[in-house]
Amino acid sequence: MTTGRVVDGLLRLGHRVQLVRPRQGVGDHAVSGEGFEEVLSRGLPIPRYNHLKMGLPARSALLRMWSLRRPDVVQVVTEGPLGWSAVAAARKLRLPVITEFHTNFHSYSRYYGMGWLKQPVEAYLRRFHNKGERCLAPTAELAGQLMNRGIRRVDVVARGVDTRLFAPLRRDPALRAAWGASDTTLVLVVVGRVAPEKNLGLAVRAFEALRGSVSDVRLLFVGDGPARAGLQSGDDGLVFAGMRTGEDLAAHYASADLFLMPSVTETFGNVTTEALASGLPVIGFDYAAAAERVQTGHNGWLAALGDEPAFVEAVLRVAGDGGLRRRLAANARASVIDADWGAIACQLAAVMEEVVVAHEARMAPDAKVAGLAG
Repeated sequence: MTTGRVVDGLLRLGHRVQLVRPRQGVGDHAVSGEGFEEVLSRGLPIPRYNHLKMGLPARSALLRMWSLRRPDVVQVVTEGPLGWSAVAAARKLRLPVITEFHTNFHSYSRYYGMGWLKQPVEAYLRRFHNKGERCLAPTAELAGQLMNRGIRRVDVVARGVDTRLFAPLRRDPALRAAWGASDTTLVLVVVGRVAPEKNLGLAVRAFEALRGSVSDVRLLFVGDGPARAGLQSGDDGLVFAGMRTGEDLAAHYASADLFLMPSVTETFGNVTTEALASGLPVIGFDYAAAAERVQTGHNGWLAALGDEPAFVEAVLRVAGDGGLRRRLAANARASVIDADWGAIACQLAAVMEEVVVAHEARMAPDAKVAGLAG
């Protein structure tokens, strides 16, 4: 969704955009429009997410395509094989490259019993992002962390949220009824991949602790993934809505009462700003999007990063106090109303233009020498 919003914003600014991405299935076709071209590459199913494809290397195809029509700048938003080959092709053609730090892959290893991979993955990410002229991070906090890990030339480009799509007015009593929730039922919601690295067991523990004082409560999971089977215990208080998109997703946010963000591995966490735009108080840890947008006692409640008892206590405090919860909810939407994707696109375009100008200045002496040699 983030890439799509950025593309839309760049097109509105009058830029031409070519998007290269892996084909997601036999029914997935490239689209094109005014100023926009989509190119589909080969992909393989992502382990444990067979409905999603990971892009395979496409260096030769990209070299041919970009030799015929040179882009002004290449932005790479995946650190996988397709992204690596895009960086390699761009460097071969002496095109400026911007990378985006998209996922904390190095932090995931311990959730899959492969903690020994953390340092090799960190080294790969450092090498990958240092091949570009700039690396983009969504928060100043993350930018500082990346520079401390040896990634150079990091710029901050924030993330936006579609406040027309995500809004409190999408609350739907019929949808709540489908969850077994009445008007008075308290519905906690978690949105995102149902995967080990999302730390969803913490949300379940907070829910179970809350049941000691609040009997009419549901914990709603919106999303899917490999951890779903382990969480489905037959408890009718746990509701699994599966993957949702667009207005359907927006209705699921708005029809809940309190948003939980138990993950400690996010680079940003768009779900946090989507929840706030939907009028939900946020309970989370003090980092990433929550650190940027949530103020304890104003529009949510934050625990120190990794302090799980404090997270549970925050859930009990806010969920158990209807007056407090309503005050936090009243402030939620206003705290992200300025996070407009159009402004984010302008910010990104400015970085791109700066990179292009600097790159052309570096290439100018070589161009003069080549002209004399001819």
